[in-house]
Amino acid sequence: MISVPAGVRVYLAMGATDMRKGMDGLAMLAQQVLQQDPFAGHLFVFRGRHGHLVKVLYWDGQGFCLFTKRLEKGRFVWPISREGVAVLTPAQLAMLLEGMDWRAPQRPGRPEMAG
Repeated sequence: MISVPAGVRVYLAMGATDMRKGMDGLAMLAQQVLQQDPFAGHLFVFRGRHGHLVKVLYWDGQGFCLFTKRLEKGRFVWPISREGVAVLTPAQLAMLLEGMDWRAPQRPGRPEMAG
């Protein structure tokens, strides 16, 4: 799991991204398509066309870091919109990377009986 420092925002790129892109290509997408500064220290999350691969781009002050995750079963839950950006909380990012539906998490039910 990625621990997100305080003050760091998580930007989720809508639609599918060409997963052949590396750090430089994804940084250009963050700047030109998402209209965000890739050197601001925020996380940028991109998903491939098939939905089982994500890449997370992060500038740590010295260089870019690229985290990649591929699900062996299932797909990452993604917004339907093909353009734009969504802002996630660190908790939503953790659920996304676990392959869970981060948009409507299921909370545990209320206990029926104490003890």
